[in-house]
Amino acid sequence: MEIEKSIAALEAILFASGEPLSLERLAEAMEIEKETIERLCAQLGDRLEEQCSGIKLIRMDEKFQLVTRDEHNELIRRTLDMRRNTPLSPAAMEVLAVVAYNQPVTKGFVEQVRGVDCSGVINSLVVKGLLEERGRLELPGRPLLYGTSPAFLRCFKIESLEELPQLPAQGEPGEDRHIEEFIETGE
Repeated sequence: MEIEKSIAALEAILFASGEPLSLERLAEAMEIEKETIERLCAQLGDRLEEQCSGIKLIRMDEKFQLVTRDEHNELIRRTLDMRRNTPLSPAAMEVLAVVAYNQPVTKGFVEQVRGVDCSGVINSLVVKGLLEERGRLELPGRPLLYGTSPAFLRCFKIESLEELPQLPAQGEPGEDRHIEEFIETGE
C-alpha cells in the first residue's frame, strides 16, 4: 500500500472507530509494523494541522484518536443541541487526584485518604467515564479496583499519566501510603 493510501486508510479507521485505538490494533488491522503505524500517525497529525482541519489526532499513551478541535466545541454543542457539561466538584477532583496518583485503588483506599465516604463521587466519575473498574482485589469481599480511563486523559489534555505534575514532598513518613500498603494492612 503506498503511503498516501495508507494514511487515508488510517484516517478512515480512526474516524470510524470513534474510540482510541492502540498501535498494536492498528498495525494488525492494516497488516503493517507498529513502527510504520507510528510514523503514519505522525504524518496524519501533521497533515490535519497543515490543512487547518476541524479535527486533530491525539495520542494517549500508546493509543490514537481523532477528536474535534477545542475552538469548535461551542459551535458543535449548539449544532447538536448538547448540554454543557457541569464542572467537576472539588470532591470529584480530589477523588480523581487520589486515583490518578495511586491507581489501581479501592473505594476504601480513597475514603481513607479523604476521610469521608466516596461512594457517590466514585459512581458519578464512573458514569462520566473518567474512572473505570480495573478488576478486584484478592481479599475478603473482593473489593473493586478503580483507575483512570482514556477519557480522563482526553479531559485533562495529557497523553499519559507521566505528564501529571509531581506531588509535593510529604511532611511525615507514612503520609504517602500507596495501595500496596493498603492491601497488606487492610487499612
